[in-house]
Amino acid sequence: MRRQGNLTVILENIMDPHNISAVMRSCDAIGIHEMFILFTEKTLEQDEFTIGKRASAGARKWVDLHVYSNAAACFEHVKSKYEKVLSTHLGEDAVSLHELDLTASVALLFGNERNGLSQEALSYSDGNFVIPMLGMSQSLNLSVACAVTLYEAQRQRTQKGMYGEGNPWPLEQRQALLEDYVQRKHDEWGDGRKHTYKVEI
Repeated sequence: MRRQGNLTVILENIMDPHNISAVMRSCDAIGIHEMFILFTEKTLEQDEFTIGKRASAGARKWVDLHVYSNAAACFEHVKSKYEKVLSTHLGEDAVSLHELDLTASVALLFGNERNGLSQEALSYSDGNFVIPMLGMSQSLNLSVACAVTLYEAQRQRTQKGMYGEGNPWPLEQRQALLEDYVQRKHDEWGDGRKHTYKVEI
């Protein structure tokens, strides 16, 4: 079990299920077992959120989603499990993605492509980073930006042996997740066309 128990992603105000599904697939590909969805814009509040099977290519079966409409509750959950929150935000203190230590316990925070992150979400951030851009465009698509960041994390963690004996997640927790995955493989919900997630708060 090569899941990385100290790495996760938070998406704020991302309404397109296809974008979320693409991020979920990247999370699964590099060994992330859970991610967080936060809706802070009033116009986006809802009681349920649905992800289709085709869009997620089956990753929704292996990546747990925690959906929140309350930032304080969301970040309380995140910070109870991850030591730092790093956000993609072009601020004066922003550093390059390649300067980050992504082998540490960290949650990576991404906002929507139009408005970026809210000030409320940024208030919970421990630091900002940017993906170096050498062309004329100033930004990447959300799912691409997330994938680039996650594969930098994978590169760093691979070099440090964290997908092998150096995995920081306790063996008993990895074993428990593996047993859960065996059960999920036979669960009917994972084989349906859609799965609906309840907003936690």
